[in-house]
Amino acid sequence: MPRNKTPASQSTQSSQVLRRFRVVFNAVRTHFKQIEKQVGLGGAQVWALSVIRDQPGIGMGELARCMDVHQSTASNLVRALQQKELIRMDKDVHDKRHVHLYTTPPALELLARAPGPLEGVLPAALDLLSPQTLQRLDQDLAELIALIKADEAAGLIPLAQL
Repeated sequence: MPRNKTPASQSTQSSQVLRRFRVVFNAVRTHFKQIEKQVGLGGAQVWALSVIRDQPGIGMGELARCMDVHQSTASNLVRALQQKELIRMDKDVHDKRHVHLYTTPPALELLARAPGPLEGVLPAALDLLSPQTLQRLDQDLAELIALIKADEAAGLIPLAQL
């Protein structure tokens, strides 16, 4: 329904929901800016480092699954972290195509300085919601995504990289 033809009460409610989206987006952006200011890395890189620290020897595919990102995105994050010497990659003994990731001492120092939650404020908050609330939110957001005809592939891009 076009915005100028909605009843006043629906228009007011639409404005309220829009403001709530702005609050969420600004909280996410503020958190990522704070991380970058304090440690000099983007939020997605810090999250990847924390996953690697918490799961020493993790592989690329598992890192992508833990972060819910495409494997190429995880690979790009790992490449950047390796160039900064924050992680090391060891080839798998049995299959040289697979690697195991480990944090370096400078990475551990960096993570100690990073403001939490390291995975970001939105994933941390979503984890605190009840299953019923998450299901309802998922259904409502799916409807919204369909209405704006958004590309759902964008769901595999970390918010810190948007």
